[in-house]
Amino acid sequence: MPAQQQEKQPRAERDKQVEKRLDLIIGEQVMHLLGQPGQLHSIQVRKVWDDHYRVNIFVGGDAVCTHVAHSYFLRTDAAGIIVAATPSIKRQY
Repeated sequence: MPAQQQEKQPRAERDKQVEKRLDLIIGEQVMHLLGQPGQLHSIQVRKVWDDHYRVNIFVGGDAVCTHVAHSYFLRTDAAGIIVAATPSIKRQY
């Protein structure tokens, strides 16, 4: 394997780990602000670009009957702290 590929591969893995940590941080913040809905199935955090994310909260008894109960478009700082949300996240549970 060429030296350049060896250098890129560990960096790519580190970047993926950082992204996963940011996703967890962002998801935890949303759940803290929103509260935990009944029959929570999953939280999906998707990076749209730079510091902008789409977060979907799925609820339902099983994978077949899940639906998006809440969806937010977020802007974060470099540490993953939410600085803006559309719509605003209000405690519902």
